[in-house]
Amino acid sequence: MFLPQLPTVICFEGWDAAGKGGAIRRLTAALDPLGFSVHPVSAPNVVERQFHYLWRFWVHLPEAGNIAIFDRTWYGRVMVERIEGFAKDYEWQRAYDEIKDMEQQWAEHGFAIAKFWLQIDKEEQLRRFTDRQNDPMKQWKITDEDWRNRDKWEAYEEAVNEMLVRTDTSYAPWTVVEGNNKYYARLKVLKTIVELFEKKLGK
Repeated sequence: MFLPQLPTVICFEGWDAAGKGGAIRRLTAALDPLGFSVHPVSAPNVVERQFHYLWRFWVHLPEAGNIAIFDRTWYGRVMVERIEGFAKDYEWQRAYDEIKDMEQQWAEHGFAIAKFWLQIDKEEQLRRFTDRQNDPMKQWKITDEDWRNRDKWEAYEEAVNEMLVRTDTSYAPWTVVEGNNKYYARLKVLKTIVELFEKKLGK
């Protein structure tokens, strides 16, 4: 699938075990591999730390007609880095405007932008964590860090709510995906992307 002259950025954020990977696999299952790239985002490496924190995302922007999918994103600045103390208060507080400015530049250049927050409740996360821990084929998916993050649920919830409110814009809106039901969540992601393409391509 190639989209004529339409570069597209699709962002996935969400709670641990919310189903980001599964949603991305369903989204890309029928796409031409030459037309998209998936970028899993983790802590910046030694090279990336030498530059502004947004630099490593600019370098992965897609060319016209292609799709860049980010599995976690620049919003780590106002979530993980905020909660864990990796960014100073003034750094993550000013990041809301920096991020909106960046996304606005992309939109003005002609990018289609979709941002998904996959929401599950605390009980569903515990069920999925337990399933992973008890299944030898899935144990690699669960780490001590996942459990530590779960202990900070309330702090992350506050950060997520502020992020959604302060960075939801007309050119890069958030779509909150109710993720307790994986089937429903994946359908909502697909429907949202189809509607975005129809709008941008003038259907």
